[in-house]
Amino acid sequence: MLIDTHCHLFMEPLCGDIDGVLKRAARRGITAIIVPAVETSSWKKVAELSKYRAVFPALGLHPWFADEILDTGLLGKLLIETGSVAVGEIGLDFKIENPDRSTQIIVFRRQLDLASELGLPVILHCRGAFDEMLSILSEKKYNRRITGVVHAYTRGRQLAERFLDLGFYLAFGGAVTRSRAKRARSAAAAIPLNRIVLETDAPSIGMDGVEPEQMEPANIARIAESLALLRGINSEEIASRTTENALELFNIREGR
Repeated sequence: MLIDTHCHLFMEPLCGDIDGVLKRAARRGITAIIVPAVETSSWKKVAELSKYRAVFPALGLHPWFADEILDTGLLGKLLIETGSVAVGEIGLDFKIENPDRSTQIIVFRRQLDLASELGLPVILHCRGAFDEMLSILSEKKYNRRITGVVHAYTRGRQLAERFLDLGFYLAFGGAVTRSRAKRARSAAAAIPLNRIVLETDAPSIGMDGVEPEQMEPANIARIAESLALLRGINSEEIASRTTENALELFNIREGR
């Protein structure tokens, strides 16, 4: 049993072959797929995908779209109605100029407040803003009151430990399959296994020998195998432990 904790099933080319994607995932032992929204127009698409037994929705506004109108009342209503397992994908991205940083921070804080109110974890996107994000998450109103995952983690061990200290998990994906991704592989090999989950971020990020547009949840099995080699344990243990972590973090119950 494996869980893909981050896959944008509503995007092309995945959305053109949902049944095929889910069947291939099931054959590789992937029993649950968390699908985070990114912009407001994707909330409905993600909600519709939740009709599939293996799909678990997450709704939020990605920092790339922070200049869209965020109706937190509507978002909160939809999070409850859809049985969403997280608020996400949310965060900060200072590698882009627009939306500007202040807008991103405001939208990020509003969604953290909503997650706190609803008792939901968050799925975090972060580029070029790790110090700023950690500073916000360390504030009294959020520290240890909000949990979640830093998705697509590719940075080093020291930064990872700062998130771990705040109670967050780290999601590793295709980077651990690439020999050149030394920082990500080093962190994945060293941090406690009980704080790691797996993801593909399909169709946005590829892995060794697989282009982003070819990625799908079935590839989680290979990511688990690569992580097992890095840590010197068998892939069955990686599958078992990372699945337990995801079930706990996102409060997923089988047979929903």
